[in-house]
Amino acid sequence: MGLNYYQIKKNVLRARKLVIKATNTAGSGHPGGSFSMAEILGCLFNKHLKFNAQDPQWVDRDRLVLSKGHAAPGLFSNMAVAGYFPESEIETLRKFGSRLQGHPDLKCPGVEFCGGSLGTGLSYSIGIALAAKIDSKDHHVYTIIGDGESDEGQVWEAAMTASKYKVDNLTAFLDRNFIQQDSYTEKIMPLDEKLDGDDISEMWKDASRWKTGDKWRSFGWNVLEIDGHRVEQIDAAITKANATKGVPTIIISRTIKGKSLEHMEDNPQWHGKAPDSDVVPIINSELDSQFLISPSIIAGDMSNLENEVKRCVTGRSDLIHLDVMDGQFVPTKTFDHIKIKELRPLTVIPFDTHLMINDPVKHVNDYIDAGSDIVTVHAEVTDESSFGEIHDILKQHQVGVGFAINPDTELPEWSYKFLSSLDQLIVMSVIPGKSGQKYIEETHSKMSRLNSILNENNFSGCIEADGGVNLENIGSVFADGARAFVGGGAIVGQQDVRSAIKDFRNAVLKSRRRMLLDKANQLGGSDLVNKWIGLHVIGTKQEEIKKIAQECGYL
Repeated sequence: MGLNYYQIKKNVLRARKLVIKATNTAGSGHPGGSFSMAEILGCLFNKHLKFNAQDPQWVDRDRLVLSKGHAAPGLFSNMAVAGYFPESEIETLRKFGSRLQGHPDLKCPGVEFCGGSLGTGLSYSIGIALAAKIDSKDHHVYTIIGDGESDEGQVWEAAMTASKYKVDNLTAFLDRNFIQQDSYTEKIMPLDEKLDGDDISEMWKDASRWKTGDKWRSFGWNVLEIDGHRVEQIDAAITKANATKGVPTIIISRTIKGKSLEHMEDNPQWHGKAPDSDVVPIINSELDSQFLISPSIIAGDMSNLENEVKRCVTGRSDLIHLDVMDGQFVPTKTFDHIKIKELRPLTVIPFDTHLMINDPVKHVNDYIDAGSDIVTVHAEVTDESSFGEIHDILKQHQVGVGFAINPDTELPEWSYKFLSSLDQLIVMSVIPGKSGQKYIEETHSKMSRLNSILNENNFSGCIEADGGVNLENIGSVFADGARAFVGGGAIVGQQDVRSAIKDFRNAVLKSRRRMLLDKANQLGGSDLVNKWIGLHVIGTKQEEIKKIAQECGYL
């Protein structure tokens, strides 16, 4: 089965929005820690966790224990998305008589553990995992603990116990976001090393300073260390953990408190603080405008695509774009599913496979088997019947469904019925199959027409811009509505792929900041613009955003 990448991303977005709604309505709560574990919960609920929302006490369900119970809004939001209760109930968070209290409570169907007293969840998890072994049950226990919570001695007593009794049906996640209630963890009780100053970004990047994994290894645990916001890394780690026998596993997940909202990220103020109502619409716009960078490896050395994949891995690309050309639908021929299968073991980064071939319905299973995570086919070589067949095959295998249109092709009316379940729409902004072309400027007006159609047909997928995207135009392409960007020569064609990807991200970030300032100005004029800028207190963000506001004439 595929990664189910886009579906997980969509549901993580829904859950994050519900966290904002819940904490804003309640006037209190913990959005920062809910956001840092968002992708972990997304992978569990949408891929790995065995559960039945209609029968929460199903005996063979897996158990999910939230030991860092103050992040209850994150748990409740994912439970709502999963169908345990209506999403509207999230607005009862922390209200008298509600099932959704400030910490998880067994009164809420689906909650396995009354969180609140930090340090106790791992001990409880060991107990129910051992009970499952005694009863010959094959369900798994997943536990999420916090790094601030790890100040508690009981966590380490439990760590010894799990190792002694070889509790291999237990997987713990350490939400390693470096922030606890009062400050940075490395200032209060370092798990890695003492932090001087307030800049945790360099510590996050520098693996030589990470000591936490060694601590857990010394207690006899299998330790996996990942980026806790990379869906593909979480998925791979859970799979490895479930296959590990004889020892418990902890997945140390390097995360960012408040992830996806610039003013919350790495900011201790947002450990337990609710967003104000006037900024919620801006926050939701920011959540809706998360973006992906997808380098196209055919822009590199075609004789050594393995190295091009490795360069993308080093560059921390979000996706890897694989242009499959058959020499018939387009004049150029590149590679097919055999090469993709050879490349697949090199990385868990999602393969964004773009089929520029005739009769794709005959070949789609080959590309699923090769390890594609998203498969896109063209409107020009499909019709309602053949695309419907492709759509259903991809969905059955949990592979993302993509649809592409060439520069001179409008979205066919027969495709409208599929838009609500489409994961990706590629809008070609060059003639496919020819290198060295510039971005076709008419694409900007085409995007405007497309956005109207997509909105009318409940499209919730990602528009991917493919062709001629570079640092000069990526900001305007983002403003048009694209949220994934294929970079050929502008990324893979550069000597330093990592720097090129970073430059792409920064260019999109500037455009997004401008968009959010526009919204703030529309909603509340200069007062709200100033308030929005004032929320960004970490690093140089505030000055950078203020400069954009001045350029826009808002200050």
